[in-house]
Amino acid sequence: MKITTAAEAVGIVKSGDRVFFQGAAMTPNELIDALCDRHNELKDVEIISIHTEGGAKYTEEPYINSFRLNSCFVGANVRKSVNTPNAGYIPIFLSEIPWLFKRNILPLDVAVVQVSSPDKHGYCSLGVSVDVALPAIRTAKKIIAQINPYVPRTHGTGIIHIDDIAYAIEVNRPIHEHEIGEISDVEHEIGAHVASLIEDGATLQMGIGNIPNAVLTNLNNHKRLGIHTEMFSDGVLPLIESGVITGEDKAVKHGKIVSCFAVGSRKLYDFIDDNPVCDFRDSGYTNDTARIRRNPKVTAINSAIEIDLTGQVCADTIGSYQFSGVGGQMDFIRGASLSLGGKPIFAISSVTKKGVSKIVPFLKEGAGVTTTRAHVHYVATEYGVVNLYGKTLQQRAKALISIAHPNHRELLEKAAYDRFNGR
Repeated sequence: MKITTAAEAVGIVKSGDRVFFQGAAMTPNELIDALCDRHNELKDVEIISIHTEGGAKYTEEPYINSFRLNSCFVGANVRKSVNTPNAGYIPIFLSEIPWLFKRNILPLDVAVVQVSSPDKHGYCSLGVSVDVALPAIRTAKKIIAQINPYVPRTHGTGIIHIDDIAYAIEVNRPIHEHEIGEISDVEHEIGAHVASLIEDGATLQMGIGNIPNAVLTNLNNHKRLGIHTEMFSDGVLPLIESGVITGEDKAVKHGKIVSCFAVGSRKLYDFIDDNPVCDFRDSGYTNDTARIRRNPKVTAINSAIEIDLTGQVCADTIGSYQFSGVGGQMDFIRGASLSLGGKPIFAISSVTKKGVSKIVPFLKEGAGVTTTRAHVHYVATEYGVVNLYGKTLQQRAKALISIAHPNHRELLEKAAYDRFNGR
C-alpha cells in the first residue's frame, strides 16, 4: 500500500472503468471528490453504489459528461439524478447485490472505500458499512482507500489487509452521523401498537427513523430480545444497557447483534468500536432468508409509501418516481414469515404530512410493488393493527379500512364496494 495524495490515488481509474463507492456513514467523500476533479480527462466511468452520504458531484453538471451512476439504492443526494436520463437505478434485493460482483454480472475495476487505521497485523476495518463493500473489495481489480482514525473497528468479516490496497490517503474527520429525531404523538401510538406484537425472546429487524425508535421505546419491559438486522441505530442502545436486548434466545450468532451496516450518532459508533457483541457481515449473510428464518420469533418492522386495499406494498417509488430502493425489505419480510413464531410487520402513519391517505384503492400508476400481497401479514397505523394473512381480498380491504384515517374511510369503502362488485 502506498500512502499518497487523493489525486494520485484516484489516478488509477481509467475511462470505461466500473467503480464502486462504499456508502452510508462510511462514504469516502474525499476520494470521490478527487475523482470528480478528473472529469475533464475521463469518460464513460460507471459508478456503482447503494445509499451514499454527502455530496454526489458525479451526478451533476459538468461531471455527468464523464460519469454515470447506476445505483442499487437511491438516497436523497442522487434522487433527482436517478429520475433523469443521466443516471440509472438497479432494482435488486440487498441480499443479492454481492452476486452482481461475485458472478461477474457487474465486474468491478476499482473499489473506493474508507477504512480504520491498520492494526499491528496490518488489517483495516471497513467500519460500520460492510454490507456490499466486502464483496466489492474481494472482487475488484484494484482498491483505493482513505484511512481515518474515526472509523470504528468492527468485529465480524469486514476487514482488509493493507497489502490489498493499491493506494491510500489519510483523512481525519468524523464519519457521517444521524441524530435521533423527535418522535410525534402519532409515531408513539404506532410504536405502542407494534410493540404489543413483539414477544419476549423475539429477534428484531428494524431500520432507522422515528417509527422504529418509537417501537424501541415501548420495549422496556420485554426480555431476552435479540437483533439480526441489515442495519441498526441509536434506538437499541438503551435496551442493551438495561438488559432487554441480550440475544440469548437467538439461533444464529447467539448473544450477538448481527448487522451489515449501522448509521447513528458518535455514541453509537463508540459502542460498536472493538465491541465483540456487534458482528458485522456482508448483506449476503445478514439478509439471507434461509439464515434469518433460523432465529426464533423474527419480528421484521418495515415501512411503506402506500398500501393498496389488497395488501400490495409500494415502498420505493412515488408513482414512477424512484424514491429509494427495494433494499432488504423482502429479505426480512419473507424471513420473518418463515421463522417459528415470526411476525412480518408494516408500520406506517395513516396519512402523509399533507393528509393524503397511505392506504389506497390502487397503487399510483407506475408504482413499484416492493412486497407482494402474498407476503404481507401485519399492518399497523396509529389506529391499530390488522393481520391480512389468510384473508380474502374483500376481508383484507375491510381490515385495512379499519385502520385508515377516519377522513378517508368512506371513500375507501366505496372503492372497495366498486372493486369487488358489492361483495
